Order: sequence, then C-alpha cells, then structure tokens
Amino acid sequence: MKVSEGDQLVIESERVGQPPRTGTVEEVLSLDPLRVRVRWDNDRESTITPNAGAARIAHSTASGGKSAA
Repeated sequence: MKVSEGDQLVIESERVGQPPRTGTVEEVLSLDPLRVRVRWDNDRESTITPNAGAARIAHSTASGGKSAA
C-alpha cells in the first residue's frame, strides 16, 4: 500500500450498516510494517498499522510530504 502525508485513509466497518471511518494521514512512521499517524474526521488522532483489506487510500493530489511504498 502506497501512502503519503495528506492522503485520506478509509477504514471499512466490520458491522453492516455502519459507515467507514475516514481520516487524513498526518505522518508515515514506518514502512515495514506500515504504520501511520491519522487525524480522524472527528478530530481525534491514532497511530495505526492497517490490516490487509481493511483500509484503502484516497491519494491527495497536493501531497507534498513523505511517501511509503
């Protein structure tokens, strides 16, 4: 998963009918395993390691920060 600061991270819900959780990647902390600091839409912040298939990235066209492959 390629991710850069400023990208939108979308975590799919495990419950039917519950919307996905979305936030902005604030910092790429590690590449292997991938760890990112995210500011969620509710203005809270988390450090996460996304699981395969549980997250997707909506790339920002204005990303000027670090990137991960």
